[in-house]
Amino acid sequence: MNLEEHIEKIVESHGAFFYGTESLKDDGETIYRVYITAKGGVNLDMCSDIAKELSPFFDVHPPLSDGYYLEVSSPGIERRLLKPRQFKHSVGEMVKLKIKGGDKPEGELIEANYEGISIKIQKDDEVKSYLYSDILQARTYYDWNR
Repeated sequence: MNLEEHIEKIVESHGAFFYGTESLKDDGETIYRVYITAKGGVNLDMCSDIAKELSPFFDVHPPLSDGYYLEVSSPGIERRLLKPRQFKHSVGEMVKLKIKGGDKPEGELIEANYEGISIKIQKDDEVKSYLYSDILQARTYYDWNR
């Protein structure tokens, strides 16, 4: 098992979905951030419980070669979609895409598999399908006007 598979196993044991990781510098400090989502949302207790279980695992299998601070958090209501499993987990949510050739469709993500996605275009309810190889950028978004 690779590092992400171990993280995923720990996260899922707490009833959450492992969304991804990020390492960044903030005010000179390195932060290793583990993103999680869950049906009904993520709360502070869930993040804390997962961090407490990840911390000793990372002591034995460090995710970075230098020192870091571990954070476990939600990626937020509006987040990037990069991997097929992130798309699959986001079915039913609103998405904005940038497609090769310049198209920028927006709509509800209605299907996702390991080859591509289908969305119901917001403007006309037409269903369009896209291969992952044609998607340059994808994000979920919340329609604040609903």
